[in-house]
Amino acid sequence: MAQHTGAVCRICRRAGRKLYLKGDRCFTPKCGVERRGYPPGQHGQTRRKVTDYAMQLREKQALRHRYGLGEKQLRRYFSMAERSKGVKGEALLQLLERRLDNVVYRLGFAASHAEARQMVAHRHIAVDSEVTGAASMLLKPGQVVSIRPERRSRPLFQRAAQRAAARRAAPAWLSVEAEAFQGKVVSLPRREEIDTDAKEQLVVEFYSR
Repeated sequence: MAQHTGAVCRICRRAGRKLYLKGDRCFTPKCGVERRGYPPGQHGQTRRKVTDYAMQLREKQALRHRYGLGEKQLRRYFSMAERSKGVKGEALLQLLERRLDNVVYRLGFAASHAEARQMVAHRHIAVDSEVTGAASMLLKPGQVVSIRPERRSRPLFQRAAQRAAARRAAPAWLSVEAEAFQGKVVSLPRREEIDTDAKEQLVVEFYSR
């Protein structure tokens, strides 16, 4: 995946809301959206008429950046959602939530999606006791995600366990055992269980043009 190397706070400001790309910083007054709640650039504070296409594009870009995906990846997930039964937008979000890097983030083991993806890429994470480096792996109910036993004594993962236990509760479709450095996929996520303000219907409209 092509990585974004610029200031990620500009992405949130362009989206007009927090995408939580900076981890714990997003929960402090230092957050870029809190400090400057308008789009970046010299014309950021001017009023412009927003077309339907602009709204759809902005929402698609926000969703892509929220999950750390490239354009081809998101389009592929949309194609998978189109072939599935049910509402396309909900199916799309369900696929994105089931990615391994997102599950690591949702369990609280990482402060951001980027950190979760790095943990997986560096092979610190195991699925059903098998080490994997595939951040895009789609997990199924019953699968267990854990930090490798030989890595758990490192300060990074000690902090990860503390974060999982104290910072936030896991969503209803996941269960977490912070002391055991592991979590489990209990069920497929339903829309009301997905903690995001994404307007997925606009993304469906963008790709259905």
